[in-house]
Amino acid sequence: MLFSAEEYPRDAWDWIMELNLRSTLVATQAAVRAMIAGGNGGHVLNIVSVRAQLGINAGYSAYVAAKGAIASLTRQWATEWAKHKINVNAISPTFVDTPQVAMLLGDPKFKAGLLSRIPLGRVGGTDDLVGAMLFFCSDASSFVTGQILTIDGGLTATQ
Repeated sequence: MLFSAEEYPRDAWDWIMELNLRSTLVATQAAVRAMIAGGNGGHVLNIVSVRAQLGINAGYSAYVAAKGAIASLTRQWATEWAKHKINVNAISPTFVDTPQVAMLLGDPKFKAGLLSRIPLGRVGGTDDLVGAMLFFCSDASSFVTGQILTIDGGLTATQ
């Protein structure tokens, strides 16, 4: 659901916010309450998007706003929950080859335009996210909190 910023329908906006922002808030609050009660700390990993860093003239206002809010919450929660030994970080991928974007990636013109902006010359796969996710969810990142790692094949480096 993409709409121009000046005409974005409120119901579509609310749906994107529910899907991305509120679901992150509610699930994270429940998990963190359990972590605090357990007293052993923990790790929260949010998934944002390069769309939180880069504007795009394509009707993504609600999505960009939701992902930007999650990025901000990542940093905020990191400061609030550090006293409980809970690390909060995020990964920020660009397009990843998933069923959600299959229609876009199936458009040869769209895919060629995307690939022309990614220095590594390919769309990422879910396997490209695993290493960062494991790092942020393990003791290897015990002194890392409030960070957002961009996983984009170099796309944002060219912007």
